Amino acid sequence: MTNKSTVDGLFSPAQIGRASEDIALQIESAILNETLRPGDSLPSERDLQAQFGTGRGVIREAIRALKQKGLVEIRKGPKGGAFIKQVDVSNISESLALFLKQKSIGAHQIAEFRESMDQSIALLAMSRATKEQQAQMLLLVDRLESIAGLSSLDFSELIETDRQLNVLLAEMAGNPVFEWVMHAMQQGFGSYDNNLYTDADFLIKAVANWRYTAEQIINKEPIKLQASISRHYLLLQECLDRRSN
Repeated sequence: MTNKSTVDGLFSPAQIGRASEDIALQIESAILNETLRPGDSLPSERDLQAQFGTGRGVIREAIRALKQKGLVEIRKGPKGGAFIKQVDVSNISESLALFLKQKSIGAHQIAEFRESMDQSIALLAMSRATKEQQAQMLLLVDRLESIAGLSSLDFSELIETDRQLNVLLAEMAGNPVFEWVMHAMQQGFGSYDNNLYTDADFLIKAVANWRYTAEQIINKEPIKLQASISRHYLLLQECLDRRSN
């Protein structure tokens, strides 16, 4: 945890005319370069006033802006104050979902983006996945097939297994940025995939395609792998079209 001596002298006097914005940017920069880490406390308001050369109201305005971004949290009590917050992917996904919905981004456009992302992820997974990850993928595909084959479909378990497969695929790519985006897309837009599982015909095809995808990753067949990813989103587009008619 960052101690007081580390924080003293970290910040420069705020720019006149845009003091609260400048203060927020300086603190955000310290968070992004990991001078300040999750769990660290910011200096007291009095110390921040002295470092930035501003009044209490400006400091509080900057802290509010950082709180709205999800970078700090306010704790009450004798040991309270402003603390650096661990950025939660769920917050990112909620913000992303809200933004796209406000911009009237449709299901077909989301599917198009996800297909291009999954093509890259799948090829990286093919070349980087460990044997353990490959085995885990096959186990999840087995579970998906088993659930889909039941006479009484456990829809929530089916969707959760599909989510785990998507997240695992991103992990297999070995790039944390893809993992974060996949988590966000699954939490914000996983409901689009659910359309495939509420239709008996698409359910059979989608589950079979997961098996085919896993096999191409393990067998290192890039052309067939890309075709299987495209097949998934073709099914999704067809399902969305059917429901819109």
